[in-house]
Amino acid sequence: MSKLPHPFGPILVDEPDISRAWAKAVLHVIDHAGPEISPLILSVTGFDERGAVPETPAIREALDTLLAAKRLRSVDDVAFTIFPQRLWQVAQGDRAALFRYYKDAFPRYQAMNPRDNRRGLYFERMTGYGSGPCDGNQLEWILSQFEGREGVRRSMFQASVFDPARDHVADAQLQFPCLQHVSFEPTKQGLVINAFYATQQLFVKAYGNYLGIAQLGAFMAHEMKTKLLRMNVVVGVAKFERISKSDPDLQPLIVAARASFPLKHQEVDTGDVLAADVEIAA
Repeated sequence: MSKLPHPFGPILVDEPDISRAWAKAVLHVIDHAGPEISPLILSVTGFDERGAVPETPAIREALDTLLAAKRLRSVDDVAFTIFPQRLWQVAQGDRAALFRYYKDAFPRYQAMNPRDNRRGLYFERMTGYGSGPCDGNQLEWILSQFEGREGVRRSMFQASVFDPARDHVADAQLQFPCLQHVSFEPTKQGLVINAFYATQQLFVKAYGNYLGIAQLGAFMAHEMKTKLLRMNVVVGVAKFERISKSDPDLQPLIVAARASFPLKHQEVDTGDVLAADVEIAA
């Protein structure tokens, strides 16, 4: 099949399932020339009252199988760098315990993978930035302000990851941080979480990124006593790398991804809008 020309301008993906949202972005790269989308705007809904993340098992399983075959980190392992879901379960709804468990365990996380984790992890930056109120715990600051008074300015509900003092370095390659910051928008219908990436690795990290951001949003919604309504992710450059688009090992994942979209792909002239219930070119 001949490739469609690489489009210029933003690509919007809007889905009620993070598996389908991720798959739609990946299939767009597969079906077009070039390895990138710039920019990618991805939005996901479909979260239940408890914040459970909607997924398509066939896509998730095919991706985890391929990541394992390529000796790359699993979806859950990548998600854990953004939100430690397992520790939250152990904390049983006590956010102070969650923060304490994570702070105590963080040196071990660094020691387990010193090459990748030497500069820190995303949740560590959000809860131990190194400066600011609440000893640098930006999430605790946001929640304390939300709980403490009404009419708080909306710009207060954001947490930074990128730190110029630490991250403006001349290294040829830098694995961390790609996520720049997150913001939270409480509405009458529920909480919206927004995440902003300078770059993102679509095959290696993106699904885990989306899962971790959604889990972080569900945690914040729980603490704000509301539901997670929507997750938005804005990516400056989404790159398909660490695997060739023609790699035969990729085929089972592509098949699972295409199978989740029953109808034909429709493109809009004013910028590609890849919405629910459409299929990327057969």
